[in-house]
Amino acid sequence: MKTASGKEGTMVYGLDQAAEKEGFSGAAGADMGDGEVRAFAWGLADRSAERENRPDTKFGIASGCKIFTAVAILQLVEEEKLSLESTLGECLEETFPNFDRNITVHHLLTHTSGVPDYFDEAVMDDFEELWKGVPMYMIRSLKDFLPLFSDRGMMFAPGERFHYNNAGYILLGLIVEQASGMRFTDYVEKHVFRPAGMMDSGYWPLDRLPANTATGYIDEEDGTWRTNVYSLPVQGGSDGGAFTTVPDMHKFWDALLGRRMIGEELTTRLLTRHAADEDGDGYGYGVWIDMEEERTERIHVMGYDPGVSFHSAIYPASGAVFTAASNKSEGAYPMMEAFEEYLHSTEGN
Repeated sequence: MKTASGKEGTMVYGLDQAAEKEGFSGAAGADMGDGEVRAFAWGLADRSAERENRPDTKFGIASGCKIFTAVAILQLVEEEKLSLESTLGECLEETFPNFDRNITVHHLLTHTSGVPDYFDEAVMDDFEELWKGVPMYMIRSLKDFLPLFSDRGMMFAPGERFHYNNAGYILLGLIVEQASGMRFTDYVEKHVFRPAGMMDSGYWPLDRLPANTATGYIDEEDGTWRTNVYSLPVQGGSDGGAFTTVPDMHKFWDALLGRRMIGEELTTRLLTRHAADEDGDGYGYGVWIDMEEERTERIHVMGYDPGVSFHSAIYPASGAVFTAASNKSEGAYPMMEAFEEYLHSTEGN
């Protein structure tokens, strides 16, 4: 049990209860709008060595890092190296004969491009199936993903509807590389992580992880477990796979909301709802935007991979920020629910 008193104690108690119920392994942190991040940890970062998770442990965040890709694109838009209405053909030397020539950067950012996905989360539920044909250890750059989708046909016309799309964010990463002349991961580390003070964040290969990084675990139905080292691309990129810490993620939100990443106009566009899925959940540029009665209730990012679950959210009404990162395939969302229950209980107080 974590120790704290007063209102903070109530929050911590709720998180502890959720962690115990879900068997949560990871770290979680909250900023109640005062700029102070209170971070806690549960479970083991390394089960074999019985090394415990810490509040500053590095975790994989899967698709939670699509927002970093969106920021990188908007920085290059601000520098006039491309525009939101630039087409795929204008941005990339690679040719895609089966893709619609009218696909724009905006379409890619908002999952409305219609390009074929290499992993369609609407119809596929086992990410590991991908690596039966293409060994995961061969995926070390963005171009390595292209054979998985580049020859397929369009799913729908650009702008027709929202369909969550990982391949679209691979294309955005390639656009960053061509416009900046830098490898995507190097660009983000230099122009997003470092300016925000995120010194414990990076796109490290799974076979070269730094100290204080949590190993991702997959729990089997028979009670056994295995690591996720053979379940993911060996190095993450523009559609997912970065590593960060709870404190670093809060530094990112602070830098973004403080307009230190990009200026006012493009930050506003990033945080504006441009599309929505079939359930009505809205999407901006790299972020989900939940509305209630025309009011933005929650802006959040999330990521799920084998051995990874991640949620990080900002709550505009209160200024609160919450992050939960886990080295198991489930668990981050119930922690966020526990925090939101506490947050709602304090409204008006």
